[in-house]
Amino acid sequence: MIELSHVTKEYEGGFIAVNDLSFVIDKGEFVFLCGASGAGKTTILKILYMDDVPTSGRVFVCGYDSHKITHRDIPYLRRKLGIVFQDFRLLPDRSTFENVAFALRATGKKERAIKRKVFEVLAETGLSHKASFFPSQLSGGEQQRVCIARAIVNDPWVLLADEPTGNLDWEVSGDIFSLLQSINNRGTTVLMATHDTRLIEPYHYRRIVLQRGLLVKNSFS
Repeated sequence: MIELSHVTKEYEGGFIAVNDLSFVIDKGEFVFLCGASGAGKTTILKILYMDDVPTSGRVFVCGYDSHKITHRDIPYLRRKLGIVFQDFRLLPDRSTFENVAFALRATGKKERAIKRKVFEVLAETGLSHKASFFPSQLSGGEQQRVCIARAIVNDPWVLLADEPTGNLDWEVSGDIFSLLQSINNRGTTVLMATHDTRLIEPYHYRRIVLQRGLLVKNSFS
């Protein structure tokens, strides 16, 4: 499903964000990508959804090879991925329904199918009663649920979540994590980047731990 082989990412000025990193994530896994701020977590996620490219090494994601993928292929790769950002990135002038529907309209689906699928996903994420609300009318936890609904509306093979609980309080963070677990339980592979060791401590999922771009741990806790 996901494989990184000796991936290094060096930015202008000589800063090495990721250094000779290799790991594999299998279909259906739930994996934590851990490390302090600046460890390289977001860089890895950007490389996985091909928003950035490795300086060296190779990446395989959902059947696509970083050495062979073309610009034309990238939108098709991203349809197999759901991406949850820490800063939400919702369209402020669109309702909850419209923010989620936007991802489906980009694929050319018919309006009836879009409406059915969006309400199905809003129900799954506990947002049916907020369909007409705008982002400014939602709490932080509700906005993150909209982000998750938008990420899963295309039934992705893999969900990439970048610090999805980073801006939320403890109780809401637990609710968001439970939602990610339920998405994983239906078969979606989940890679969750986080620095919050308190939240993940009780869970026996594999941890890929980075420190200044180096892999320091890849095992079950």
